[in-house]
Amino acid sequence: MANMAPAQTNAGLVECRDCADAMADEFDYIRWLRQRIPNDARVPIGIGDDAAALRLTPGLETLVSTDMLMDGIDFRLAETDARMVGRKALAVNLSDIAAMAGEPVAAVISVALPITGGRRLGEDLLEGMLPLAEEFHTALVGGDTNSWDGPLVLSLAVVGEAARPVTRAGARPGDWLLLTGPVGGSILGHHLRFVPRVREARRLAEEVAIHAMVDVSDGLAADLWHLCIESGCGAVVRAQSIPLAPGTFKAPGDLSPLQHGLFDGEDFELVLAVDEAAGRRLLAEQPVPGIKLVHIGECVESGLWIELKGERLPLESRGFVHQLE
Repeated sequence: MANMAPAQTNAGLVECRDCADAMADEFDYIRWLRQRIPNDARVPIGIGDDAAALRLTPGLETLVSTDMLMDGIDFRLAETDARMVGRKALAVNLSDIAAMAGEPVAAVISVALPITGGRRLGEDLLEGMLPLAEEFHTALVGGDTNSWDGPLVLSLAVVGEAARPVTRAGARPGDWLLLTGPVGGSILGHHLRFVPRVREARRLAEEVAIHAMVDVSDGLAADLWHLCIESGCGAVVRAQSIPLAPGTFKAPGDLSPLQHGLFDGEDFELVLAVDEAAGRRLLAEQPVPGIKLVHIGECVESGLWIELKGERLPLESRGFVHQLE
């Protein structure tokens, strides 16, 4: 365990009562996890061995996604219920599976817990994950637990399946761009409460051929540009068509409501590219309960653009970016 240095005894043997106590606490915590996490028929070997074993479905593609969340960057633990933090950590990974029209199967969770209060924090994190894992039939199959004198860090990996994964590549000029819900609500707390669009994406993929899809995690403008880069095309969005989350007009800071919607990120709605006929059908029928699809623009030959008051202007592809020096 980090930051627990052993002491040298007179006999020349290494002894560390703090380390032994911490190890006992860790194993006790693992026993608690095994008792708390339900069994799953798809997991013949679960928590407690060197690796978990999964029974995946023959004929389906296996999807793997991972995300790391850090206190002070992705949440502020001093201001947030730890159960909501645990929920978010799982939800952002489920959103990645949704963006490929997949079905989640299992998750592996690694945490670096602060030494002080770490046991209770670890329990609260799991309690926040369990309802979401049950809702989306995601088995929690293990991971790793460490303690240190730094802030909370969580890293999750999710395994999923899809018959025909939808990627960011495949959009082409003339495709309609549809959005599954309002954006700009992250700054108002939506990033902790959102429901990943797993069911909605699966239903949409059953209804029409989706050429490309991405979830809005870094920001609508940034993630749309990611889709364009992978597809080798451009896009134009209409400012007046972008649905903004309730309360965006009261969001703090110097950005306009539209800028919050374009650049804030962590809305976790889906942007999909479909041909015009499919787009018209989806808008007319609105076949997925709980969401209202909105036509926000089209794919074009190149560039990223926004139509504002009848004028087409370059749109900056900015959003949240982790800084490296």
